[in-house]
Amino acid sequence: MSGTTCRIEADGFAAVFVPELAMVGCSLEHEGVELLAQNSGLEAYRERGSTFGIPLLHPWANRLVRPLPASGLVHHDAHGVPMHGVLPSVLPFTVTDQTAASVRAEFDTHDHPAVLEVFPHPHLLVVAATLTSAGLEIRTTIHAHGRRPLPVAFGYHPYLCLPGVPRAEWTLDIPVRTRLLLDDRLIPTGRREPVRIEPAPLAGRSFDDAYTDLGRHPRFTVAGGGRTVAVELLEGYAFAQVFAPADRDLVSFEPMTAPTNAIASGDGLTVLRPGEVHTAAFRISVA
Repeated sequence: MSGTTCRIEADGFAAVFVPELAMVGCSLEHEGVELLAQNSGLEAYRERGSTFGIPLLHPWANRLVRPLPASGLVHHDAHGVPMHGVLPSVLPFTVTDQTAASVRAEFDTHDHPAVLEVFPHPHLLVVAATLTSAGLEIRTTIHAHGRRPLPVAFGYHPYLCLPGVPRAEWTLDIPVRTRLLLDDRLIPTGRREPVRIEPAPLAGRSFDDAYTDLGRHPRFTVAGGGRTVAVELLEGYAFAQVFAPADRDLVSFEPMTAPTNAIASGDGLTVLRPGEVHTAAFRISVA
């Protein structure tokens, strides 16, 4: 594993982060068992933002259908649509505080202005990761700098797995009540529909769906082999994507501050005035 890493431990948990690559969480172990999908690993994540660990997606999560300046800072999907914000190397964080069980780091566009090429909104990001007996909490606060309003559309993709348990036997609980209808590029159409998803094994199912109307304390879970891993949205996340591809042993319950393409559509978008802040937090727990 290259780059400077920060390891924290508490109550049977251990987590590792790489501040210089957008504060990505590259490992989360519970009682020695790795719970994060590694896929192509850290170097592939560094180079092209590929599926790995717990990445921060900023300045936008998922896809964005909006003209952007030509830039090598952004990854595109198969349709040529910019996705997942800028590459992780453009978001180097600086650790400002670390204890045995927690780490706090900051990214400031004053110090690293490259992201402003595609997102011309000066800001400060603060990420605090803390381990307790309840699990790993990641709290992210964005501060609006300068004179321009700041759209808030970041999110995370915690790619989870249950080692030693066949994917078909993973049982998902997805506590959502409204689905955002998507077009063939996975962009919300503006239409929504009520939905109820009963807890059930994955079996032959797959997901790549967007949701809202999550309730007060949404708790998404994947269970199997005597272990239940949960992603709990604590504050600041009103939207979520669920990603469980049929051909990979992983599932991601994705906290999002805004729906896909919100910077372009304005749908569900929080916009900060200069000097304002927005905080969002989620927790990964294990039972």
